[in-house]
Amino acid sequence: MKALKQLLGGNGRQFGMVLALVALVAVFQIATGGKMLTSTNVMNLFNGNSYILILAVGMVFVIIAGHIDLSVGSVAAFTGIVVAMAMRDWGLPWYGGILLGLAVGALIGAWQGMWVAYVGIPAFIVTLAGMLIFRGANQWLGRSNTVPVPPEFQAIGSGYLPEVGPDTGFNNLTVLLGLGLCAAVVTGEIRKRRRNTRRGSENPPTWVSVVKTGLLCAAILYATYLFATGRPGTSFPISGIILGVLVIFYAFISNKTIFGRHIYAVGGNRHAAELSGVQSKKVNFLVMMNMSILAALAGMIFIARATASGPADGTGWELDAIAAVFIGGAAVSGGVGTVVGSVVGGLVMAVLNNGLQLLGIGTERTSIIKGLVLLLAVALDVWNKTQGKPSLTGLIMRNFGGGPKTKEPASAAAPDPLPTETKTVIGTDV
Repeated sequence: MKALKQLLGGNGRQFGMVLALVALVAVFQIATGGKMLTSTNVMNLFNGNSYILILAVGMVFVIIAGHIDLSVGSVAAFTGIVVAMAMRDWGLPWYGGILLGLAVGALIGAWQGMWVAYVGIPAFIVTLAGMLIFRGANQWLGRSNTVPVPPEFQAIGSGYLPEVGPDTGFNNLTVLLGLGLCAAVVTGEIRKRRRNTRRGSENPPTWVSVVKTGLLCAAILYATYLFATGRPGTSFPISGIILGVLVIFYAFISNKTIFGRHIYAVGGNRHAAELSGVQSKKVNFLVMMNMSILAALAGMIFIARATASGPADGTGWELDAIAAVFIGGAAVSGGVGTVVGSVVGGLVMAVLNNGLQLLGIGTERTSIIKGLVLLLAVALDVWNKTQGKPSLTGLIMRNFGGGPKTKEPASAAAPDPLPTETKTVIGTDV
């Protein structure tokens, strides 16, 4: 039992959500007769859900800070129509369209962040107003018509890594990417053991590290095989590359920076954070602004895959992103959540949706099942807390790269830097 706990990172429930994702994939793989884990389906799953996962990366910071953003779908739709019309009517090149879209997202985020941070209006109200404003602006600006985007722009939503080098029967860049990820996993485990040795900390048995890294590398290599052996012209999606870069960057922000700790502090106890010198208004402003920038990026990736911007784009996206974050372990009250956990939560919803479609389940029953899964995940987490046990979803990603690596309270996925007024946060400026 001790060895099992070490293998799973110190607690058998630590990888609960990851194991649930694996189990879900296995169940659908059997139920669909092997249709789930085919190259075409896996590529479609990633391409069709990358924009929701990007929204989840931004939404987790909003929820950690104690807010909610209901406008992300409308912001994405408005950005999409602006970028599409700019490229069609002004002759803006594809890279200019991307820069314009990010600038539009930043301006919208600054507008909403000002009302939340400096005027003091709750984010729920501000973003509800934003949802109405930018949905109407999308339909007014585009006159409820679809606007196509050029083929060069479509690559960010439906493109793949190109074929380079000799003909090996695989996409060589995808293979190199998979091997690089495996090397990073092995190197990270070795460095962790060496760091523990230098600090005098106890390392798990060598076989535990070998088995753990072996399982991770096996999963990575199998996914690499699926992406590298698809139909001609396909490989690992460009949108997947964008998502991976964002996950690494924002995980670093939450784990390793003062600003990341300040977000947790403001969400956990804003008044105590302010007494410790944290500029909560600046934190809230930047969190809301960042969310709109990522919403703009998600909107551009969606219209690139759809080849056009339309009046119905973004409908319901905010609900999918919020569900992903809560399934991934975030707390409704704020102060708890992880980037990687939110992406895993988003993948759970994506696999569930995809698997039900493969089984021919209608959209009405799919919606019911997804709602029940969300309710069950949060209810189970709350039940564990009321029983005085560690939060089930809160423990999921502690050693999986999700939260700052410091001592945590039993019911948190990430540390609560300021649970009381007697505790301070390192650093005083954002």
